[in-house]
Amino acid sequence: MNSESIAHRVAAVQVQGPGSRACRALMRGFTMIELAVVMIMVAILTMIAIPSFQYITTANRISSEINSLLGDLQYARIEAVKEGYPVTVCPSSNGTTCTVGNNWAIGWIVFADSNGDGVVGTAPVEAILRVEPAIPNGDTLTSDNTNATKGVTFNRDGFAFNLNGTITYTLHNSTDIKAYTRCLAVNIVGRLMTESAGQKLEGGNTCT
Repeated sequence: MNSESIAHRVAAVQVQGPGSRACRALMRGFTMIELAVVMIMVAILTMIAIPSFQYITTANRISSEINSLLGDLQYARIEAVKEGYPVTVCPSSNGTTCTVGNNWAIGWIVFADSNGDGVVGTAPVEAILRVEPAIPNGDTLTSDNTNATKGVTFNRDGFAFNLNGTITYTLHNSTDIKAYTRCLAVNIVGRLMTESAGQKLEGGNTCT
């Protein structure tokens, strides 16, 4: 429709008055039925989108948390090989000493463990290299091996020499929904592996 046609219609409305058919045609908007249909469609799309968004955000958070531990274990192994002395990763609630137990959700530290005893000694000989805070949101992170209560210590060859086999860390979100579960396995040769719920880990364990 060109500008001349629009001007002609507006002029017709002005001549015929606001209650005329031409005026109603020009000013026509949404009907109640059309508005109701749009609102229903928006409600349906919202119900579909919100659960998907929650799953994505929770899954990303869980992956970030397990990858944080994976990254620090990899860092400790590389540092031990590079510097030629043992490096330990252990759970820690205060960021300065190892905490006995298999609860890693309290946080953990990475430190130079010159004598390989799994205990933070005098700095700078046994300096703390990294400190990770507690895991938020009520998520849990535990190990399944009593050796891991003293942490994992890598030697100059990259071996986790203080372990007697493969250990598995299991991360659950606060609601314990299996779809969000992530696991991390470490064996005595220093191999690291992560998997989601139901998948096989190093040593044949299943992530549960």
